[in-house]
Amino acid sequence: MANFDLIMPKMGESVAEATIIKWTKNEGDFVKTDETVLEIATDKVDSEIPSPFEGTLVKKLFKEGDVVQVGAVIAVISSDAAASVAAPAPVTETPAKAEVITASSSANKATEPVGNFSGATKFYSPLVKTIAKEEGISLIELESIKGSGQSGRVTKADVLAYLPNRQKNGTTVSTATENKQSVTSTPEPTKTTSVADHTVLVQRPAVAVGAGDEIIEMDRMRKIIADHMVMSKHVSPHVTSFVEADVTSLVMWRDKAKKEFEKREGEKLTFTPLFIEAVAKAIKDFPMINVSVDQTGTKIIKRKNINIGMAAALPSGNLIVPVIKNADEKNLLGITKAVNDLATRARANKLIPDEIQGGTFTLTNVGNFGNVMGTPIINQPQVAILAVGAIKKKPAVIETPQGDMIGIRHFMFLSLSYDHRVVDGSLGGSFLRKVADYLEAWDMNRSV
Repeated sequence: MANFDLIMPKMGESVAEATIIKWTKNEGDFVKTDETVLEIATDKVDSEIPSPFEGTLVKKLFKEGDVVQVGAVIAVISSDAAASVAAPAPVTETPAKAEVITASSSANKATEPVGNFSGATKFYSPLVKTIAKEEGISLIELESIKGSGQSGRVTKADVLAYLPNRQKNGTTVSTATENKQSVTSTPEPTKTTSVADHTVLVQRPAVAVGAGDEIIEMDRMRKIIADHMVMSKHVSPHVTSFVEADVTSLVMWRDKAKKEFEKREGEKLTFTPLFIEAVAKAIKDFPMINVSVDQTGTKIIKRKNINIGMAAALPSGNLIVPVIKNADEKNLLGITKAVNDLATRARANKLIPDEIQGGTFTLTNVGNFGNVMGTPIINQPQVAILAVGAIKKKPAVIETPQGDMIGIRHFMFLSLSYDHRVVDGSLGGSFLRKVADYLEAWDMNRSV
């Protein structure tokens, strides 16, 4: 019998770690090829990890709830059939696992230079390491920070909250706030301070809990969304521009075409594909809206592909953003099929990691909830997000060769939030106006 390693697979672009949420097999269980061994969750999507070969699960190296790096060995499977498979090295030789279980002495860590985290006894995300390096936090100091994440993991919020109480020599200032863990009846103001370009939350406001109030623990996805939203507002100075578009021709064309379209193609024709088509055209006209800013904050990455994410509401109330890849290369039928397929599988929690990766621009339809406009938060590392509001009938002045007249028209608001580091008002406003122009100029004689 030969032992082979089950590796935490790469789950998509920028995903460096995953949380084990459930083992579907126990030690000693027989596992068939492609049978699910465990379920994991990343900050993007939940997935199942199958076994690449048949055999017996002899060792689980992590527990449910553990956060594991991509590439680390998560289990050992013993199998005769697996002997012909070109498997990775044995568990004991895996550097990723050695980093988790090998501890360095405090003396050694104290002498390590800032930015060297090779002897860490805990896992730290790349973002936490980057902030620690920028702030001159040594490994021994980093490991003294109490973590609020899964299994005591130190999060970005923990590091940022630690900075204001930190002296230049790397020690913390003793404060009474460490003992304020219980809920008080007197709310305290939130204080912020700037520490080396980081806006730091010094102390959360105390929250009074009254009789009959219900305390609800955020689920895993809501915590991830909350952290992502706070990070986006911290990283990007948000500006929002608005236009009102007369989409009467668009509405009338869809009303005329949707029944024939569904009968012929078997697909419902919603407004979302029409919006995505207009956005893709406008991005080709203004390609500098389709960019990202690198981690240094000094370089702009101009994206070749136009990959448009569409925010989709889940039954749980949370949001997920599946991505229409190369939207500019698809015709309206192709966009419609992609939108309907992704939306259906998003609601059923059947998306795969690649389908929520690689977005370069995001569209959110707040009109689905009866809202006329919104000020959305940028989906990092993108630099802009468009919110489309509900379409409403309004009386309007219509200019004709015979003179002005009053008529009933269909109007909607478009609102674009953009990163003012790299998108100024001229670019943001011009792009938004171009999207509206494409919607307003919809060809009533266009074939379905």
